[in-house]
Amino acid sequence: MADKVEKTFKFVIVGGGIAGVTCVEQLSSQIPSAEVALITAGPHIKAVTNYKQVSKMLEEFDVEERPASVLEEKFPNLTVIHSAVKSLHTQSHSVETADGRIFGYEKLCICSGGRPKLLTQENPYVLGIRDTDSAQEFQKRLSKAKRIVVVGNGGIALELVYEVEGCEVIWAVKDKAIGNTFFDAGAAQFLIPSLEAEKPERAAPCKRPRYTTEEPAAGASHTFTADRNMQGRSSGPTEPGSALGPDWHEGIALHGAEQVSRRVSVEYQCEVEKIFTSEELLNSQQQTLRPENVGSWPVYIQLTNGKTFGCDFIVSATGVVPNAEPFLYGNNFALADDGGLQVDDHMMTSEPDVYAAGDVCTACWEHSPLWQQMRLWTQARQMGWYAGRCMVADILSEPIELDFCFELFSHITKFFNYKVVLLGKFNGQGLGPDHELLVRCTKGQEYVKVVLSGGRMVGAVLIGETDLEETFENLILNQMDLTPYGEELLNPNVDIEDYFD
Repeated sequence: MADKVEKTFKFVIVGGGIAGVTCVEQLSSQIPSAEVALITAGPHIKAVTNYKQVSKMLEEFDVEERPASVLEEKFPNLTVIHSAVKSLHTQSHSVETADGRIFGYEKLCICSGGRPKLLTQENPYVLGIRDTDSAQEFQKRLSKAKRIVVVGNGGIALELVYEVEGCEVIWAVKDKAIGNTFFDAGAAQFLIPSLEAEKPERAAPCKRPRYTTEEPAAGASHTFTADRNMQGRSSGPTEPGSALGPDWHEGIALHGAEQVSRRVSVEYQCEVEKIFTSEELLNSQQQTLRPENVGSWPVYIQLTNGKTFGCDFIVSATGVVPNAEPFLYGNNFALADDGGLQVDDHMMTSEPDVYAAGDVCTACWEHSPLWQQMRLWTQARQMGWYAGRCMVADILSEPIELDFCFELFSHITKFFNYKVVLLGKFNGQGLGPDHELLVRCTKGQEYVKVVLSGGRMVGAVLIGETDLEETFENLILNQMDLTPYGEELLNPNVDIEDYFD
């Protein structure tokens, strides 16, 4: 292999999403003399803009798609290689691209993101939304649609059902409540009325800081990243582009063919049993399957609750899988149960000099009791930044501590036009039966939930403009005993910020 290597770089990063671009920026600025290569299949990269540190742990930013040349202009030591990766040869420290070129590396970071888990690969009436092309295809199809079925219960599904107008939406979720990845049933009840209310008029084109690429806790329903959640490209005949930025629906009219504003009906605790064409349904021997007006819809979906719906098309929003495939053949990567590349607390994989960051990897160090991996925009940025620092530290033989951002899970997003802040073990993840919840809810205004374990705050969900995020973040980090305060902790008449200042 070695004699065919076109060029060897000190650092090679694969994937033009948030993790990859953040890693490139870190490496290029830390060692300006080092030659860095970014291998990305698309002409555009995802850039973090309008970054704002909201508190010690919470951060807000926009994600913008920009030409890769913007990065090259910023960093003279960077070369962008426009191609998918065909194969990786860890023994010879080289990467082969889909166009047949081979590049050597001293250190490699894989940031190839995740790809959507589609309900079915073959059906032309099943659409996944991941990159700009698929979002435009969705818009085009929606403009002629009278009814769609959305399957999934994470970030993309939540955004879709709220944003779509002029079209009936049947929303199939496998949980007892909407947004199970992020919320408990109480928060879901708080949000449900927003699906029936008219959407507020937007005074100006709003740039909402939102990163929604989630991979929820095990067993929860998964969305797929707009996340979403996520980063790079896969090789293969149908390469997905980099995941959409947050606010992917801003600026595209998500309007169906009907005059109605919004009609959303939710089917709870069900999954997809079968997908039919109208011909298959007509020929079906199972008379029970036949809904009214058989043949009037191009596609039918049968759910495990026994109901069958005809619709114009189906949106599959059922999660992402780490896009590790192109790198596995001929190598000995240790994989996590979810298919991600295992990384240690220095973002290193099991192969020498190969790092990974973002959705493609699974954090396999011993986590802080207040942190969990959820494959969100925030975590892609943090992991890419930290992976870059670790690669530099290794080259310079300097020690490096696990970054502080992995101490506490923290995420800001926006659902149904409400600001949503998630902190720590916000859904009591892994706490067992010995935790308690305090909840305060003002209909249409705010929902505040605190998770306490042994009298100490370990998590919180804040929906609406509560202004409590910094105070609660400090209480979680300080692990102060809150037993003396009891339910007064959420008393709206007590100014808790002053109290704990």
